[in-house]
Amino acid sequence: MILSSYKVDAQSIVEEGAEIGEGTHICSHCFIESGAIIGRNCTIKNGVQIWSGVIIGDNVFIGPGVNFTNDKYPASKKKFSLSPTVVEDNASIGANSTILCGIMIGKDSIVGAGSVVVNDVAEKGVVYGTPALHRRFKD
Repeated sequence: MILSSYKVDAQSIVEEGAEIGEGTHICSHCFIESGAIIGRNCTIKNGVQIWSGVIIGDNVFIGPGVNFTNDKYPASKKKFSLSPTVVEDNASIGANSTILCGIMIGKDSIVGAGSVVVNDVAEKGVVYGTPALHRRFKD
């Protein structure tokens, strides 16, 4: 874990080797795996899991209960195949969304609550639904 000025609330686990930027707040009951990268001034709400290979930019909001994945074809007895996911600066991901691996969530974009994101999200794009579909661009 890279030491910087960030806050981790009770019952959260940040594994050694995770990178967390200055001013970031990780709320309670989160898990941040070694190899995850979180930028500066982010808010990671309660119950979020961020796995190795997930890269989060600066000033990102991740709502409660958001789950990321990092293997497109997980199985119990196979070689792990990491598929990185990138969340660019100033993005906002609504509560209880699932973010599949190997995608990019663009700068200044919004993912609506409860969405399942299976494709890239455009810069300033607004997506929601299951699967998440592009609805409009931010004003």
